Amino acid sequence: MTAKEILSLTAVQLGKKIKDGEVTSVEAVKAVLDQIKAMEPLLNSFVTIEEEKALEQAEEVQKRIEAGELTGPLAGVPVAVKDNICIDGMKTTCSSKILWDFVPTYTATAVENLKRSGAVILGKTNMDEFAMGSTTETSAYGATRNPWNPDHVPGGSSGGSCAAVAAAECFYALGSDTGGSIRQPASFCGVTGLKPTYGTISRYGLIAYGSSLDQIGPVAKDVTDCAAVLEVLASHDEKDSTSVERKDCDFTEALRDDVKGMRIGIPADYLGEGLDLEVREAVLKAARILEEKGAILETFDLGMVEYAIPAYYVIASAEASSNLSRFDGVKYGYRAKEYDGLHGMYKKSRSQGFGPEVKRRIMLGSFVLSSGYYDAYYLKALKTKALIKKAFDEAFSKYDVILGPASPSTAPKLGESLSDPLKMYLGDIYTISVNLAGLPGLTVPCGKDSKGLPIGVQFIGDCFKEKNIIRAGFAFEQNRSYEMPQMAADAMAGKEEK
Repeated sequence: MTAKEILSLTAVQLGKKIKDGEVTSVEAVKAVLDQIKAMEPLLNSFVTIEEEKALEQAEEVQKRIEAGELTGPLAGVPVAVKDNICIDGMKTTCSSKILWDFVPTYTATAVENLKRSGAVILGKTNMDEFAMGSTTETSAYGATRNPWNPDHVPGGSSGGSCAAVAAAECFYALGSDTGGSIRQPASFCGVTGLKPTYGTISRYGLIAYGSSLDQIGPVAKDVTDCAAVLEVLASHDEKDSTSVERKDCDFTEALRDDVKGMRIGIPADYLGEGLDLEVREAVLKAARILEEKGAILETFDLGMVEYAIPAYYVIASAEASSNLSRFDGVKYGYRAKEYDGLHGMYKKSRSQGFGPEVKRRIMLGSFVLSSGYYDAYYLKALKTKALIKKAFDEAFSKYDVILGPASPSTAPKLGESLSDPLKMYLGDIYTISVNLAGLPGLTVPCGKDSKGLPIGVQFIGDCFKEKNIIRAGFAFEQNRSYEMPQMAADAMAGKEEK
């Protein structure tokens, strides 16, 4: 197979061809490494690329596949990992100066599960610093660009992972989702992103931002890939106290083009003021396709939507101020060169090591947790979180799936969001509630706007009902074929000519 043919495959398709002997894992790794070399000078999707290690892994995995030891659907397939997920011996910085030279001595459980299935790790992807941001512009390594139009952002905070999948620099990637950080950039980059129910995938080895909201999940070209990766990732882990032991993790059995009788609710609150007209039309068109396939559609009032953003930013910032207090220049990470005394070292190391967005959220979190403000803000936010969960519980007593947009607009231009942080925060309005309620969410590409930028439709399911959103997403996906950004296709064509 040619490099172009290899790169146009999905992760599951490539896994099958490796198993059938049509292509080797080494050939697949070489193809993506060449694509990375062609795309990275412009995109900046990766912060660490382990070329030699990846080729060594591929050779080892290939031998085990040929010996019949590895039989899973993803054996030999190259994957990229977000820079806040630890891998033993591989630099993990959260795209922050304060963890500039941090090399973990342990590996995240999610990555261990991937390795057991025969995955080949390519390296670490760029992200918003400590996953705080919606554009991948707050990274200490510089911004990642959108493969559909390099003048635009890829979304965030998993923008590096989503841009890498879209640009064929890997076949799938791991991201983390605290308030939409997988689903929103997946929408901006025209790929599929899945955030599972809280507790489904172990958070051990994920560097914490908001511990009650963070969840690792897959980014891939289609729903089939996401379901296959989720099967590998989902496991109970004693090292994570929030990990859930699930009996039914056979997510690929939900890949059926059948939504007959499925009840789909569309929140009227998600289609009102602030939603771009082109996004609205693309999402409603996706809903009509499912209705034609036999789904029962209904618009309803979800309620509590306007309170989701303030509740989220109070809770997430409070947890961040606590989680990030460990980065003080004492045991690991960045330490200021000149300081006066212990407190001076703390102050200078943190001032120089953290970026503006991280500092903003730490200060907000410290404020809402401080004496006199705890009841007024943090406690009220927790009560609001409980009411949001109750509103979803009521909705899921009537509907199997909730359908809506992933973002109010398509990808903004680079530099537009950072000048107005409040506007950036408001861009998370459709994704945040899913994390507050611990629900699963799936973003699938559903069209493009007049500027040629991708639009994503979001499917939200009840707790532990990933199969419903996988089924709805898969059924919708049958009406479209995966489209690659032109610049990625041109890079592949250029290699063929050589």
